[in-house]
Amino acid sequence: MTDSTALLRRLQRPVAIALLGSALAVNLSGCVGLVVGGAVAGTMAASDRRTFGAQTEDKSIAVKADVRVRNVVGDAGHVNVNSFNRKALVTGEVRDEAMKAAVEREVKAIEGVQSVVNELEIAGPASYTSRSNDTLITTKVKASLVDAKDISANSFKVVTERGIVYLMGRVTQHEANKATDIARGVPGVAKVVRVFEYISEEEYKQYAPNPAPQA
Repeated sequence: MTDSTALLRRLQRPVAIALLGSALAVNLSGCVGLVVGGAVAGTMAASDRRTFGAQTEDKSIAVKADVRVRNVVGDAGHVNVNSFNRKALVTGEVRDEAMKAAVEREVKAIEGVQSVVNELEIAGPASYTSRSNDTLITTKVKASLVDAKDISANSFKVVTERGIVYLMGRVTQHEANKATDIARGVPGVAKVVRVFEYISEEEYKQYAPNPAPQA
């Protein structure tokens, strides 16, 4: 392991532990809020395999989607929209197929969205207990990815709904398989759904930290 990789893991692990503690008291409006130091946030952003423009656009897509979906669903459902590299994942519960289709149309219409993965269920909104459990599962999966020796946890986005874990990211086939196995081993996980964008081993090498110079 290179010095730079070891440093990243040392920075990531405290963040994962802090997330686990925060999950127990989170206000479940759809995502976990966490304030981290500027140095840690900067390191995580720099190691992200998306361009800075894509990272910024993903945040914008999520904010715009929240407003649009709320206008469609109101109190008749519970919908989360997560975007990674301009691919939007829609999860949660709505009352019928018409509402499910309407939500997808609204998300597709957002500037910058390249594709939509609609995983909405026709059901009543999940209970507070169910959402609390999903938040805890997400945090445990993230912590387990940080502990893994041969993948970069910062390359993955984890979303959980009703015990189903959705994995997003720009990863190699090996990384995808490893992360899937890790997520399946977390207690409470009912199923793992992969929403990946695959990269080649050659492209992966471009993101790998450069070896430390020999003394």
